[in-house]
Amino acid sequence: MARIIIIDDDELLCETLIDLLTRKGHTVSSAFTISEALEKCATEPFDVVFLDVRMPDGDGLKIIPELKKAPSDPEIIIMTGQGDPGGAEIAIKSGAWCYLEKSSITRELILPLTRALQYREEKARTIPLRVLRREQIIGSSPQLNKSLDLLAKATGSDVNVMITGETGTGKEVFASTIHNNSPRAEEGSFVVVDCAALTETLVESILFGHAKGAFTGADRQNTGLILQADKGTLFLDEIGELPLSVQKSFLRVLQERSFRPVGGSTEEKSDFRLIAATNRDLDAMTESGRFREDLLYRLRSLVIDLPPLRERGGDIFELASYFVNMLSLRYGQKRKNFSPEFIEALNSYRWPGNVRELFQAMDRVFATAIDSPTFHTTHLPEEIRIDLAKSSLKGGHHHYADGWDGYRTNGLTSWKEYKYEVEYDYLQRLLALTDNNITEACRISGLSRARMYQLISKHKHQTSSENPTE
Repeated sequence: MARIIIIDDDELLCETLIDLLTRKGHTVSSAFTISEALEKCATEPFDVVFLDVRMPDGDGLKIIPELKKAPSDPEIIIMTGQGDPGGAEIAIKSGAWCYLEKSSITRELILPLTRALQYREEKARTIPLRVLRREQIIGSSPQLNKSLDLLAKATGSDVNVMITGETGTGKEVFASTIHNNSPRAEEGSFVVVDCAALTETLVESILFGHAKGAFTGADRQNTGLILQADKGTLFLDEIGELPLSVQKSFLRVLQERSFRPVGGSTEEKSDFRLIAATNRDLDAMTESGRFREDLLYRLRSLVIDLPPLRERGGDIFELASYFVNMLSLRYGQKRKNFSPEFIEALNSYRWPGNVRELFQAMDRVFATAIDSPTFHTTHLPEEIRIDLAKSSLKGGHHHYADGWDGYRTNGLTSWKEYKYEVEYDYLQRLLALTDNNITEACRISGLSRARMYQLISKHKHQTSSENPTE
């Protein structure tokens, strides 16, 4: 039978669920606060967590990633007194098993619990996926690992893959990693098509190829990119830019794996695997008639959503170190050091351009500080330092949680704001000092692991190199 924990401040509901589940043969305990729950989940193995959304010391949805990082990796069933579609979406995206309303939970919890336990049992028997070769994908945050899990699944089949995410999150790197870890890497090429760079008049010729004399200037036969991807992978980057006039033709190619070159008289065959990527909302484009719905369904058999860098926490330091080490090797320089203030600045900046912007910034930092053994905030690009300076001014709220705008009277902050700022500053300096080692951070600060994880979640900081030495 399963080990279950109920996380809810409603003691009567906890007692009711404990009684019901105990009679079903399960071992059940409870926690009335988030801090108590994190403490228990860090030290005890649980198969399933029933989690309330509104807790006295925080939002239950925000601790789902921490609960999923527990050694037992429990399945999480969300409970709420008020049905909230937005909350349901957040819960599922965060890895929850399902989302139940409390008004009917005693009648409806057994079936989802049974399904979750069946899934968990099957998962335990599953042979682990082979180790990925992911030289270009740097980071170990839970958000990135979730995308990597899907990437690993994509390498085991020829299913169409849609990679979504903001500009600069590494969609092409993910696509090439899927190809390089698949059997197709030994047989065919990874062919990239930048749909945003294709002109509508030439896109068909570039994709499908053309016969000699098909149009003015076609003085010889041309093999299109689709045929070049035979036995390999065709990557359509920014597929949202593909003209409507071509979408219908490409849908047929996906269905039949055959096409006719422009001006040609015979059909060509191409056995390619398709990966597409976009930073646009294709659902909205479909509703407005700018993208074919039937093509969209074909494209996203498996969807990998890449998190923005600002949500990847400790990966920022790891990515910056990786890139700087590459530059040091390239230019024959000794390994550079990062000052604590420099690390804090990297973690505080929003990185709207994501990984691409971070690499460009570190390239500029390296050039500016090429004779310095240590990087300091003064070496950062001017626009980043300006942004950080503005966010630190009175009235700035870059560091404030949950939209807290800050309240000041005659230059004196409110107690809530002051406490938040001190906590944030201490946490950033502590994790920078310990290189995000949770065990060492707890030793220095005297905080429990549960309290440390609570602060990390509260201030939206993720650790990159947790190496506990219990």
